Amino acid sequence: GNPSSLHAFGREAARALEESRATLAKVLNCEAGEIVFTSGGTESDNLALLGVAALAKTKRVITTAIEHPAVLKTCDYLEANGFEVVRLPVDRYGIIRMADLERALSKEAAAVSVMHANNEVGSVQPIDAVAKLCASKGVPLHVDAVQSFGKLPIELSKAPISLLSVSSHKIHGPKGAGALFVRRGVKLSPRLLGGGHERGLRSGTENVSGIVGFAKAAEIARRNRVKNCRKMSLLRDRLAKRVLAANKGAWLNGPTGVKRLCNNANFSFPGIEGEALVLRLDAEGIAASTGSACSSKSLKPSHVLLAMGLTPVQAHGSLRLTLSRFTTAREIDYAAGKIAQVVKELGGFSNVSREEAMRRV
Repeated sequence: GNPSSLHAFGREAARALEESRATLAKVLNCEAGEIVFTSGGTESDNLALLGVAALAKTKRVITTAIEHPAVLKTCDYLEANGFEVVRLPVDRYGIIRMADLERALSKEAAAVSVMHANNEVGSVQPIDAVAKLCASKGVPLHVDAVQSFGKLPIELSKAPISLLSVSSHKIHGPKGAGALFVRRGVKLSPRLLGGGHERGLRSGTENVSGIVGFAKAAEIARRNRVKNCRKMSLLRDRLAKRVLAANKGAWLNGPTGVKRLCNNANFSFPGIEGEALVLRLDAEGIAASTGSACSSKSLKPSHVLLAMGLTPVQAHGSLRLTLSRFTTAREIDYAAGKIAQVVKELGGFSNVSREEAMRRV
């Protein structure tokens, strides 16, 4: 039933919707009334940035050079419509410098948008410090937590974050469901107009089945987060060790240890074209990419790796692998072996010289 309907089917759907809202709020450590359900991370990011910008007196936003396209393209749109967009640089590990953010905040800003963890190289940003700095300047902070949700702790009752995006399918929930945390008191202009659903912020009949599945997946992810992340971290490090040992000259992009998402590995292979590597691995039953899965059909080099100081040639030779809580040691060893085999086979056919690819910044 439609949760907005008055009949029994509608009331049942409405109960399921509100129970799911309460569950997600418990996972995020916030109030149920601060959860706005959306179709996923992209919509949540758009609603956060465009919603704040529409009501802002200051036409200036701050973000980073390595955000997901859902944020970067939204910032491009704002820029085309008269906003100044400050894109903070990152270091060679994909992490922003707090001094750069502090300088950027020396002038007024409508909003700051910083991802919790990067989707391509797994770098974890110092979000608590970012949130405190933004709060001290009175600037709302939006955090894209789509990648980190279910893997890193998020304490919205403690961190002064104004807006936070999460998505269902990143935690093994149904595709097409997501949410935006909107802290009480933060004003947004809606992007979808209609029946005034979700406190008037997101019109359109809610995807009840998707949202119920999302809430259940969030509950499971929260309950098993520490155990699952410990397992994935060990497997991630096992993969990195074996891949780097078998492929001399290759390197791991991004940080190591706790500054990296537990399920992310991103390698560069000198002299190898990433697209060819991905296709060959696919034939061996290994799902990989050369960048974000949302844009990997593009032949452009990863904007994340370029921002970290790699050349276009080096960025084209990258390979991203993402683990899940279902990944096994046997699968890791199989993948490492096949990567070594395919890299060796492709080594003599690349149009890029190994010497050129090895020139790192």
